Amino acid sequence: MAPDSADTAPPVASRLAEPTGEPLSGDLLAAVDLGSNSFHMIVARVSHGQLVVVDRMREMVRLAAGLDDHHQLDAASRRRALECLQRFGQRLREVRAERVRVVGTNTLRRARRSRAFREACEQALGHPVEIISGREEARLVYLGVAHTSPVADGVQLVVDIGGGSTELIVGEGFTPRTLESLSMGCVGMTRRFFDDGRLSARRFERARLAARLELRPVRAYFVDGEWSRVMGSSGTIRAVASVASELGLTGEAGTVTADAAEALVTHLTAAGRAEKLDLPGLSAERAPVFAGGLCVLIEVLRELRIERMRAADGALREGLLFDMLGRLQQEDARELTVRAMMSRFHADPGQAARVEATALRFYQQLEQPLGLVAERDRALLCWAARLHEVGLDISHSKYHRHGGYLLEHADLPGFPRAEQRMLAMLVGFHRRKLDALDLERLPESWRRNALAMLVVLRLAVLLHRDRASAALPVIRMSFSPDELGLHVDGDWLESNPLTLADLREEVRYLRRAGIQLNLAGAPDPA
Repeated sequence: MAPDSADTAPPVASRLAEPTGEPLSGDLLAAVDLGSNSFHMIVARVSHGQLVVVDRMREMVRLAAGLDDHHQLDAASRRRALECLQRFGQRLREVRAERVRVVGTNTLRRARRSRAFREACEQALGHPVEIISGREEARLVYLGVAHTSPVADGVQLVVDIGGGSTELIVGEGFTPRTLESLSMGCVGMTRRFFDDGRLSARRFERARLAARLELRPVRAYFVDGEWSRVMGSSGTIRAVASVASELGLTGEAGTVTADAAEALVTHLTAAGRAEKLDLPGLSAERAPVFAGGLCVLIEVLRELRIERMRAADGALREGLLFDMLGRLQQEDARELTVRAMMSRFHADPGQAARVEATALRFYQQLEQPLGLVAERDRALLCWAARLHEVGLDISHSKYHRHGGYLLEHADLPGFPRAEQRMLAMLVGFHRRKLDALDLERLPESWRRNALAMLVVLRLAVLLHRDRASAALPVIRMSFSPDELGLHVDGDWLESNPLTLADLREEVRYLRRAGIQLNLAGAPDPA
């Protein structure tokens, strides 16, 4: 296990303090970042609303180096990853499952036919792996930097150069405003231009041109900004700042300038090969991918006209912790996203509240007999109920499918990919036929709960079809090994013939999907 070195996160100040005593296991939060270059884990406990670091672990797995031209991971990189995660998994045994988040970034986003590998990762860790989008990665990076740096007045720019991607974020305070994720990072650039270790001026020119071309489409969103400060997160930026300081290339420790980075290119070309690099402040682990990361950093500094960048303490893993802390303190980014979607697509809040209350009540009735214990699922069910009519803004015809498409493809800050797919599935199939339902797109451990969530949402929508504010009668759901039961007062059903007809049709829809629903109390059809 490699300890944190000069180019990894130094002790984080202020809101993320170092440990002062042995924590209680119930107070622990843990974040695992399955990056393209390194895997990181950070464990912290909550103390008076603050996070206190208990443990950090990091291993240089270089997952991106094992991605071939067909975007498949080779056996060696899989083995390195799983061995690392088994060690991480042992450390996570004392942390409650709902207080652990594990995210995969660029390489796992790009990897093809990787479901079996992800499932092996989950088994090694003992926790599900979320594959997050580039924009969600950028949001979490910003949170990590903003919460672990001194408070800044005005707008700031945050840059993160990872193994497989580079994130650019403009924000103010703790709120990101503009987020971009570019497909270039220290491992990918090294593989492309310095794979055999040779460090020539010609290769640096080609690598820098590639980085410049990647930046050009988004440059206008970031150039000439009046930043109160520019912060650089990631091992690449900390390593460059450390080496530049040791060589006396910057007047202020922990900062990077374009001229200092250019001077480092001269040092690297003089060495000629990566294995001959002997720079103060550069770790042996960072040296093989230093050239690729340096090229990206120089072009970011030049293209965005950044005079000085300060190396940040926080990164994605700290952002994950603060995102979890926000959820515990009812400041969940997903909740804000759902409210924004409801407003943008004019969802009826009254109808959403009625459907949500009924769906949640049914779900709670099934929790014990079905073993539905995930807090995540209750939250996703509530959000799906609130968003089930967003497709009406497009068309009433097949509005459920329109809503599912919107939620599948929209940027939903705070939602990892698997949760976003679950939300889209619930909304997209909350009525009518279930013939295209594909639970295989969800993690295996989620599928049984997802089916129960879908059934109760469908029933809740159906029972509130008249959009009346009057309360429903007492309706109960039950479960036996052979069927689900919906217990409804027969007299009420006879006085609500539309609801009765809809329920009978729902029984047929569910039966075709292999789900048996019994309408207990319903009068016999004529």
